[in-house]
Amino acid sequence: MTEPTHPNLCMAATTINSPATHSAGDDSLIPLYRNPLRLLLSASPWRSAQYLAAYLFSGTILGAAAALVAAAGATAAATVAGLPLLRPAASVIRRCADVERRRLRLIWRAPVRAAYSTADDTGTFASVIGLWRDPVLWRDLCYLVALWLPLALLDTGVLSVWVALLTGVTLPFWYWAPRGTDVVGYVHGSPVHGLALGYFPHGPAGPGAVGLYIDSLPKAMLAAAIFGLLFLLFNYVLVNAARTHAAIARAWLTCPAVRQPDSS
Repeated sequence: MTEPTHPNLCMAATTINSPATHSAGDDSLIPLYRNPLRLLLSASPWRSAQYLAAYLFSGTILGAAAALVAAAGATAAATVAGLPLLRPAASVIRRCADVERRRLRLIWRAPVRAAYSTADDTGTFASVIGLWRDPVLWRDLCYLVALWLPLALLDTGVLSVWVALLTGVTLPFWYWAPRGTDVVGYVHGSPVHGLALGYFPHGPAGPGAVGLYIDSLPKAMLAAAIFGLLFLLFNYVLVNAARTHAAIARAWLTCPAVRQPDSS
């Protein structure tokens, strides 16, 4: 017996396929501004950094939890006695996906919801199987587990560069702190102060040096200005990365579009 579908619930749960909403981006809380200074002073880069950084922790924990309960449920389902465990396993996956839906409120004004298929609580074989035939549950599992690695790599790469550039802006305050010979190669055992941005095999003034060795305030100010310019420009990459991540999450954590029957 085929389970009835609920197109009205599914259409109400998502607006991602609405051309006006998707193209205009009216519900985005991290708008892009043409002026890089305005973008810096807005909440967009900071919301984006918060969203991407939090995923590295919450996404890892939620993905591991979803993968664990799915594997445990599949193992338990090998026997009839283990079938009742599929119901709590599905519930855990739903709760994990709900956490990611709530996190999307950092990026989108409109709440992201999903319309799961309803099943009775009798614990019968048919009701349990019905839970796992729900395509929304499998979309949740795909986002939490299968997409974790590419999204984590995206977030880590973008955040690493963004934090490095932001740290470079503060160079005038701590350029003098690093000391030793490890960062500049062999310099006859003499301690060297400063920060090396490049390759210095025989010290700051030795042969074969390539790059900028920051050992004075003017050099630190110059490097900070360069880092500051790059930081302003990289904010566009950061915000676009957060918007891309959030768009992928919203696409997978909502109902797929319901095809309307052809009236003709």
